[in-house]
Amino acid sequence: MIVDAHRHYWDPARLKYDWLAAAPHALRRAFLPEDLVGAPDPCILVQAAPDERETRFLFELARRYPGVLGVVGWVDMQALDVASRLDWLVADGGGLLCGIRPMVQDIPDTQWLASPSLDIAFEHIRDRGLVFDALVDERHLRALSERLARHPGLHTVIDHAAKPDIAGGSFAEWATSIARLAQMPDVYCKLSGLLTLTGNGAEASTLEPYVAHLFETFGANRLIWGSDWPVLTTHASYGAWKTCARDLVLRHAPAAEAAVFGGNACSVYSLPRIPS
Repeated sequence: MIVDAHRHYWDPARLKYDWLAAAPHALRRAFLPEDLVGAPDPCILVQAAPDERETRFLFELARRYPGVLGVVGWVDMQALDVASRLDWLVADGGGLLCGIRPMVQDIPDTQWLASPSLDIAFEHIRDRGLVFDALVDERHLRALSERLARHPGLHTVIDHAAKPDIAGGSFAEWATSIARLAQMPDVYCKLSGLLTLTGNGAEASTLEPYVAHLFETFGANRLIWGSDWPVLTTHASYGAWKTCARDLVLRHAPAAEAAVFGGNACSVYSLPRIPS
């Protein structure tokens, strides 16, 4: 069983995705289930716009297309009625909502995550059994550590290994910060989005020290594979990344393939419909 724990579908004709304006031209179009050919893996859909309407759009897609196990959505975490907003999303999802992801990387204030004004929102996310997906990079890791220290028991998944600067060859600062986060038992990390952090034409071997560090710090039981499709398509096909990731897992944790490629995601996201 393989679960793609990080897949996007979007439609710019229906909703506004501001970040696409600066994205590669090939991504500035609709990407929907029918565009992903030959990839039958069950998946978790992840939000791509800071808009609760987009979360409901993903619910619609999940009901129309088989194989969607859950949705990581977006909610206005600064709204005074954030508790009610979460409850409405949970109800509208009918069991599909499994996590919440603020788009931290796009927020100008790199200390936003540590703001005390967000304490209540994070408490509500934890109390509803939802996962916090952390879309962060190296600039946010100290604030993320401060945030998570306030909420023991909050299951957190760091997207794309916090986006290390692989193309620039930066390693030490990221490695220290990610190791500090890995000491928190409720923090998981996605083995996703790494190929797109390399330079064009870079070999997959470029990922080796970063992936080795992730296995060393998080262990195979807290790493979760995801495709990051269609962002992935700027560097590789779905199948090519899956093969590359499988080779990496077999080198670093040969007995943990089932966990990294599905079991860990099913566990942390409490997926309501486990695929056969």
